[in-house]
Amino acid sequence: MILSPIIQHPANFTFGPFGGIGPLELTGFGLAMMAAFGIAHWVAQTVLAQRGDDPEIMNDVTFAALVGTIVGAKIYFAINEGRLSALWGRAGFVFWGGFIGAVILCFAVIRWRKASFLRIADGTAVGIAAGYAIGRTGCWAVGDDYGRVWDGPLAVAFPDGRPPSTAYVMNMEFHANLPANVNPATVMGVFPTQLLEVALGFVMFVILWRLRRHTHGAGWLFGMYCLLAGIERFIVEFFRAKSDMIGPVTSAQVVALCVFAAGLALVTLRRESAPALAPT
Repeated sequence: MILSPIIQHPANFTFGPFGGIGPLELTGFGLAMMAAFGIAHWVAQTVLAQRGDDPEIMNDVTFAALVGTIVGAKIYFAINEGRLSALWGRAGFVFWGGFIGAVILCFAVIRWRKASFLRIADGTAVGIAAGYAIGRTGCWAVGDDYGRVWDGPLAVAFPDGRPPSTAYVMNMEFHANLPANVNPATVMGVFPTQLLEVALGFVMFVILWRLRRHTHGAGWLFGMYCLLAGIERFIVEFFRAKSDMIGPVTSAQVVALCVFAAGLALVTLRRESAPALAPT
């Protein structure tokens, strides 16, 4: 028996009138992003303090991460789309692009502050995982980054998604190859991959939180994050509705393998003992 999919509508919040110029509208995605950066900042500060580093550096690092995430995500999206105009649209908050952009800009800021990038990266690794789990709820809220067509018991339909999960969109944008007799306007059920990523992001956070007091060299914990993030994204991509294929894999899976390799190198090279942690 084929069950009807769960119907999901965007979560938007309107406040107004706002200063006499009309209502202020906040999307679920925007709220999730604010919460994600806030939680990531707090968690990173907590871990840095526990490890004997200056938590106040996160004021500069978080700002750099925010700018780097926005710029990197848009550039990555424009490259995938193959058009410069993609830089100016509202779409295109691509995680891997944002991650790479944030790492580059944070590295510059940390070095400007004359601090150790690898020591600070260990603290931010735990925060990134926490922020990732929260941030993916925003993708669910607006109905993007969903999965392939699926008729399972937890399938979700996004009639107002970005884009909507109609048969036409699934065929034209995501090469679903649905039968010709399916009405193009039919809203299809898909894998709720956003919720899968929320769950896996939380698992990554728990693992890294338990490892936060490691006694390996600086950068070992950031390497562990890269290992986990690479594995997580490589697996999830098999369920995502995607069009950016490079042979049998997606471009995100190629990046995930590179991040995994970088993580493996860090974990291997930074296994030596570090100085004792400061007491809390």
